[in-house]
Parts: sequence; structure tokens; C-alpha cells
Amino acid sequence: MTDALETRVLVIDDHPLFRKGVADLLDMEPALTLVGEAADGATGVRLARELAPDLILLDLNMKGLDGIETLRRLRADDGLDARIVMLTVSDTEADVVAALRTGADGYLLKDTEPEDMLVLLQDAMHGRLVISPQLTELIARALRDSPAEQPRHPDQAGLTPREREILRLIARGCSNKLIARELDVAVGTVKVHVKHLLKKLGLRTRVEAAVWAVNAGEGDQ
Repeated sequence: MTDALETRVLVIDDHPLFRKGVADLLDMEPALTLVGEAADGATGVRLARELAPDLILLDLNMKGLDGIETLRRLRADDGLDARIVMLTVSDTEADVVAALRTGADGYLLKDTEPEDMLVLLQDAMHGRLVISPQLTELIARALRDSPAEQPRHPDQAGLTPREREILRLIARGCSNKLIARELDVAVGTVKVHVKHLLKKLGLRTRVEAAVWAVNAGEGDQ
């Protein structure tokens, strides 16, 4: 970043009028700087690699490469450490769960009031998981009803003390960068620990890990 308080934002959305609206919204918040726009997923992936943004706002339903596949490609690039928040009109359970399980750091609806949107984006800037309030019950139910076999306690999963520490920080909504800063280790080291603890817990994403940790009483320690 050029400024410790600046968050560089990339918007990937195939509707030009909506991109213009997001640009106008970001202008209202000095800490958010729009560094790029893409009208399709493939261009968005390329710009993400070139611009290395801190926050990516990604539409779900786009022509060509859709939002989920774009998200999958962004997450597969180890060189990217951006927060990725879906910004879409879809409030269906399948879309929300698919996005979060593919690695989205948040899911916001496009009809969110501008003032509320800025608050949520500020939360995303600080590494927190951001979800439109009307979707939280849907997400909790979908994850709770997941048929996956999961250990009931971290001891059963064989988590190391460091992995449990990172799990607690994930449950608080911390990004890899914030965890690295908190523990005074490299971001790459955090990524390795996260990968290992997800495998031990039989989970696929940080969102599932955060929900599991809260249910297991790990988030409040």
C-alpha cells in the first residue's frame, strides 16, 4: 500500500452503470481507493495479478466466466492475498454457500443502503467477514446442516497450539495479514498453518472454520 490507511479496491462487474455507482460510493470513503475495474471475470483475474489490490468486489452472475469460477481462479493464485467480497443481487442459499465455500471473505447484496455498505466495506478492510444481515440466518442454517463429519473438539483433530491460536483469530474474522501481524510471523507461514488446520478439521474454507470454532467455544478464548 502507498498509505497505511489506504485500501486499494478492484471492482469486477459486467454492468457499467453499477461499476460507476460503486466508484461514486468509494469516493465517499477516503480510505478506499478504486484502482481498477473489469467488465468480465477473465479481465478481473488479469488485473488482480497486475494491480495486487487489497480488496476485490466481485459480481456473481456475469457473462463468460461467472463469479464463482472467477473467485476460484483468484484463490488458486498464491501470489494474491486480497480480501474478496461478493457483491450481487442473488440471495439464494445455493449461491451464498457456494461463494463462501469457494473462499469469499464476504457476501453483500447490491440493494444494501450506501451508508451500510460503507460500514461493511470498512469491516472488510479490517479483515472481518462481512455478510448482509438478512443472510446470516441462512448461512448459519446451511453450515449447521452440513453432513460433513467434523471433530467435536480441537484436541480430537490434533491441532497444534499454534493452529489453535490461528483458529481463534480466524473465528474473530482476522485476515492472514492481520494474523501474521498479531503473531509476528510471515503471511506465508500463516497460510501454511491455515491449510493444515482446515485439513485436520475436514473443512474447506475459513468461513466454515470460523463457524466451527465458535460452536466449539474456541472463538472466545
